[in-house]
Amino acid sequence: MISKDFALHFANEWVAAWNAHDLDRILAHYTDDFEMSSPVILQLTNEPTGTLRGKAAIRDYWAKALAQRPDLHFELVNVFAGAGSVTVTYRGHRGSSAEVFWFNAALEVFRAAAHYAV
Repeated sequence: MISKDFALHFANEWVAAWNAHDLDRILAHYTDDFEMSSPVILQLTNEPTGTLRGKAAIRDYWAKALAQRPDLHFELVNVFAGAGSVTVTYRGHRGSSAEVFWFNAALEVFRAAAHYAV
């Protein structure tokens, strides 16, 4: 079970890492073989499944995203703790957004999925 304290700490650190545009700090939250799903993956990488696997592939994807948005800034809205997962809602350049993070026993993200308001 994910505790309230862990979920809040994770969400605040995750947003701060993105707002600092620090790719190494962002990636430190994830396992080496984590999986990321996002509709933006389709736009930036032409990966038809919208899913990338492994830090190397996701590093390249996020580096492109950060380069395209030098003014990127997220505003934390809400944090939801689940059984082995955390959902973070925030506002950014795409408007209202949510990301779901699934954690392993060491509290590292092994899977994540981004969602954007339609």
